[in-house]
Amino acid sequence: MARSKNVYYFGDGKADGTAQMKNILGGKGANLAEMCRLGLPVPAGFTISTEVCGLFADKNAKVPPFLEKEVMANLKKVEKAMGAVFGDSSNPLLVSVRSGARVSMPGMMDTILNLGLNDTTVQGLIARSGDARFSYDSYRRFVQMYGDVVMGVPSDDHGHDRFEALLEEMKKSRKVTLDVDLSADDLKELVAQFKKVIKSTTGRTFPEDPMAQLWGAIQAVFDSWYNKRAYEYRRMNNFPHSWGTAVNICSMVYGNMGPDSGTGVAFTRNPATGEKGLFGEYLINAQGEDVVAGIRTPEPISKLAEEMPAAYRQFDKMSKKLERHYRDMQDMEFTIQKGKLW
Repeated sequence: MARSKNVYYFGDGKADGTAQMKNILGGKGANLAEMCRLGLPVPAGFTISTEVCGLFADKNAKVPPFLEKEVMANLKKVEKAMGAVFGDSSNPLLVSVRSGARVSMPGMMDTILNLGLNDTTVQGLIARSGDARFSYDSYRRFVQMYGDVVMGVPSDDHGHDRFEALLEEMKKSRKVTLDVDLSADDLKELVAQFKKVIKSTTGRTFPEDPMAQLWGAIQAVFDSWYNKRAYEYRRMNNFPHSWGTAVNICSMVYGNMGPDSGTGVAFTRNPATGEKGLFGEYLINAQGEDVVAGIRTPEPISKLAEEMPAAYRQFDKMSKKLERHYRDMQDMEFTIQKGKLW
């Protein structure tokens, strides 16, 4: 049963949670809170506790009013911290939504990035960033993720991802090989095509209302706890089904804003030898899933010292701080937006 506090804020160097609260906040939520407390640059956000998960065991469960009230109050805090407004047409706050159980688990919901975009807010993102290509790239990625993860767009008859097939077709027609070579107009056209695919395969329309998008994603995270793959994994490992998963909602920062932006993953030391020093890889002008998806070949983290020396030095310093605090090797994800490290 949910308790009096179900949503935990983090941001601005403050956090309601701590690293010790993995049972309530899940692994990711507890660590985000702890990093905030350590003064690391974590984009503001909030975690919906694992104890709420049980309320969504029924697929048709309605969002309880107390949860709606807490989410809205915490969203306001995030807006204040980030200086942007969720759903605003001129200065939109966008968020990512991730699942976060106390242990890593296959079958759980994939990440959704850039949530809050629609035909109106994308214009606000263009105005704020001064970059139409980046804005439509973010929008294209969001519709694709939302269609896949929340709306359940099925593969085509050959088992191919319908969105990826359309993306490949677009690149072929424009005679380019990389996603980054597509123009803002190409990406805008893909957004429209993706929405048509969602409608034709699921019978449902892609939600334009950012609040409907957010609740759809939250519901999808909780639903993923109850899917067959996650259920079987828990059964095989003797993990109680009652644990539940948390939901992490975090402000977006962008690694795909141009040549002074990027994203990567790194360890505080070489995982094979234990040798101290940053070990990992990154991509310039990319978002998180590009690194793991293998769309482009990442660069070794050592090259970041040449390409963005200030960001590299800051990252190196923070990684040492984390390892000292946790007294163990750390596995980290990072984003650089216009030279600023998150």
